[in-house]
Amino acid sequence: MKLPFQLLGFDHVGYTVGNAKQAAQYYQCRLGFDLVAYKGLETGERDSASYAMRQNKVTFVLTSPLLPGSDLNEHLRLHGDGVRDIAFTVDDARAAWEHATRRGAVCAAEPRVLSDNDGEVVTAAIRTYGDTIHTFVERTRYDGVFLPGFEKAEPLGPAEPAGLEIVDHIVGNQPEGRMEPVANWYQEVFGFHRLWTVDDDDIHTEYSSLRSIVVADDREIIKMPINEPARGKRKSQIQEYVDYYSGPGVQHVALLTGDIISTVGKLRENGVDFLPTPQAYYDTLEKRVGKIDEDIDILVDLGILVDRDDDGYLLQIFTRPVQDRPTLFFEAIQRKGARSFGKGNFKALFESIEREQARRGNL
Repeated sequence: MKLPFQLLGFDHVGYTVGNAKQAAQYYQCRLGFDLVAYKGLETGERDSASYAMRQNKVTFVLTSPLLPGSDLNEHLRLHGDGVRDIAFTVDDARAAWEHATRRGAVCAAEPRVLSDNDGEVVTAAIRTYGDTIHTFVERTRYDGVFLPGFEKAEPLGPAEPAGLEIVDHIVGNQPEGRMEPVANWYQEVFGFHRLWTVDDDDIHTEYSSLRSIVVADDREIIKMPINEPARGKRKSQIQEYVDYYSGPGVQHVALLTGDIISTVGKLRENGVDFLPTPQAYYDTLEKRVGKIDEDIDILVDLGILVDRDDDGYLLQIFTRPVQDRPTLFFEAIQRKGARSFGKGNFKALFESIEREQARRGNL
């Protein structure tokens, strides 16, 4: 499908959180993000407070409601802290919105022009799975730090970047039976292709399993894995997510790094809590993935997983959920040619999450 606009990449990830000021401190102190812009009462915004946090080309926007009547309160009641907006940078936001709504997408916000002394930005938004939206952001005529309405902000304190460079992919969990319709929606609305798939024959443990389809744009700069639970002896981690998030939503955001050993070392030093990897995983690592550049003893010490595909290999690691509900978490990933998503690591990841589920009484 030839689109009448160009998708240029992930613009930002918008989170609805209970206390944006405290969340901003977490993302700075733990993950190494800097506060770059702020919108709230002091800037004339009466309904919410938003903190734009940035590390290299990754921008997170943390937003909390200020008034009891805010729609954001319903989002928090249902979902807790989580991703509400996966925003795309485009060359023409009006064309993107018109195309998407003609192809069946439901409007979340009509095109509008935002402006200040630094220029203007055109935005529009559509609804995707659950209560998640995609905002189209056209910023070719804007020189400000983030968006009009935000003011440049001083850092909250000294922040040391952890080497997180760009958003690699964003994973959406669906109830059983909804994976195919959602994947089809991305193909119909955006012309995405299916980059990678796994089913419950590929990814399972003694107790649970999942199915996953990864859809991506033509240049594969926007990659969206879509998961659903498969029936097993006990509750899948995907079903646990759906139960506690009250429906479909973003399970995790994967952040690309050029040096995962340095990144994970820094994040651990900052107090980031990662899922543990059992020693047995590494006993046959070289046999499974072949020769790699990294010192395996260091990977063991840090708990980093490795997988290989026809194009190369990747290294990845997953945090524990970053809030009390067992929902949103993060992945750090380094790609050395690999275009896939670590199929060989899913069993180790599943078993680690199942141990966490058992601790929570949800397995």
